[in-house]
Amino acid sequence: MKKIKNASLILAILVMVSVIFYACKKDKTAQNDGFDRKTMLQNYADNLIKPAFADLQMQVNTLKTATDAFTNAPDEAKLISLKTAFDNAYSSFMYANAYNFGPAGEEGIRKGLVEEIGTWPANTQNIEKDILANDFTLGGTGRDKRGLNAVDYLVYNFTVADYNASPNRKLYLQAVVNKIKLQVDAVASEWNGAYYTTFINNTGTDVGSSTAQLYNEFIRGYESVKNLKLGLPLGKRVGQEKPEPSKVEALYSKQSLKYLKLNITAINNVWYGKSKIGVEGLGFKAYLNSVTGGPDLVIKTEAQIKEINNVINLIPTEPSLENQITLNNLPIQNLFTELQKNIRNYKSDMSSLLGIAITFSSGDGD
Repeated sequence: MKKIKNASLILAILVMVSVIFYACKKDKTAQNDGFDRKTMLQNYADNLIKPAFADLQMQVNTLKTATDAFTNAPDEAKLISLKTAFDNAYSSFMYANAYNFGPAGEEGIRKGLVEEIGTWPANTQNIEKDILANDFTLGGTGRDKRGLNAVDYLVYNFTVADYNASPNRKLYLQAVVNKIKLQVDAVASEWNGAYYTTFINNTGTDVGSSTAQLYNEFIRGYESVKNLKLGLPLGKRVGQEKPEPSKVEALYSKQSLKYLKLNITAINNVWYGKSKIGVEGLGFKAYLNSVTGGPDLVIKTEAQIKEINNVINLIPTEPSLENQITLNNLPIQNLFTELQKNIRNYKSDMSSLLGIAITFSSGDGD
């Protein structure tokens, strides 16, 4: 019996050693597969991520200036300027929300930047309750009563007369914009500081590496467009029995379709490693072209991106997205379908070929 136990122990040790050896070998292979991931990460950091957060920071600063000017002395001209500043800030956010990791990631009770400033639909009931109660703390987990969609509600759903009649509404709007600025400033500052070096030097493909974090947020951002920005108002989420057009992003400004298109462009830019102005560097496309089977996937993916763009171009710019879902949602349904077709390319096939694990739970099919 003792010999059997000893033999079993030896076998277990050998298996464990083999697993460790294989894992180390796999990691070593990933670290030395011939593709220059550091240059790829530098391209992302220098030409996509840092410019995205720098522009968002600038637009949010302009939003704060416009908010302060309007709330100090509300009039129609200042309200128009405020709406323009909001539109520019939200448009800029569409290029920054694929980088919900590192400085923009979760920490303690703080969620990622996308959840903190981009949660929708706005909880208008709780916003009004806080305004009535003189509560401008914006704390806790109530992210749906702050952030950009709260601004969308406050700016587009009320008139100059409403603000002149309600000092508390002015204070609430100021508090929301100030909090957005504080959060965006913090993320931009860290990318301009030590995190930049940390990001470009973390060149592995293991969980926690810069490539893995970037890839996972790229996938999560893509699925958010399909499942939430389209699927939610189309009524395709679990438990929905019919379309719910009022659950579009940026409901009150009527700019949901514009932001949706910008978001899709920004996410595809991540795949290409392409800057906002169209300069393509090393990105996931180049990475795929360097591995066995990758060039075929690149061809398939680019064909589907082209098809998605074709379908987008068939969607009328007017009326608003929520109205199109109500009146004639076939073009929107077609976009949802074409986005779904690229899930397999972006998610399971890419993950397999590059050896990068999906580490978030999406509940989405391939």
